[in-house]
Amino acid sequence: MNALLWVSISYLSGSLPFSVWMGRLLLQTEIRRYGDGNPGGTNVIRAGSRALGITVIALDALKGLLPVLGAQHVGGIDGWPLAVVALSAVSGHAFSIFLRLKGGKAVAVTFGVWAGLTGWSTLFLLGALLLAAYLLVSIDGWAVIFALIGLLIFLLATGNPIDLLGAWLGNTLIVAWKHRRELAHPPSLRRPTPL
Repeated sequence: MNALLWVSISYLSGSLPFSVWMGRLLLQTEIRRYGDGNPGGTNVIRAGSRALGITVIALDALKGLLPVLGAQHVGGIDGWPLAVVALSAVSGHAFSIFLRLKGGKAVAVTFGVWAGLTGWSTLFLLGALLLAAYLLVSIDGWAVIFALIGLLIFLLATGNPIDLLGAWLGNTLIVAWKHRRELAHPPSLRRPTPL
């Protein structure tokens, strides 16, 4: 029963569409009209506010981090149930109950979830992998997938338990589904920009 409660809390936390709410409240605009049409911090930046976009990205990461930490430290949950709690936050962002099961691409919430599951060092590793992939690959969806593959290699190399590998698989499947249109095109290297 305790695990089910934390799964529900995590899904509701992940579902909170900060980008949509803050876009309406502070920018008086529908941020889903920008960029790729998804709710998320990058579209808040495209809508005209870098500071607000960064704030939304941080809030999206926190809505993944806090339920995982709460489940661990307050609920005493670990192993497979904790993996499900983590995936619930990612699912909530990708399929938000507040947006009729339409949501964002779940990149920032993924960062928060992994910071909660494995600590800050993994968060920085995932960030470095994503930055490198964005700089090298021309299609953003492939950059995200390559970063997650790098995370998997790290998890395997450091002997993490099977439940974390299950969380990785579920997380990657959700992210791949949300990036499916981009992933329909083969990956290619980004052309260098002239100086």
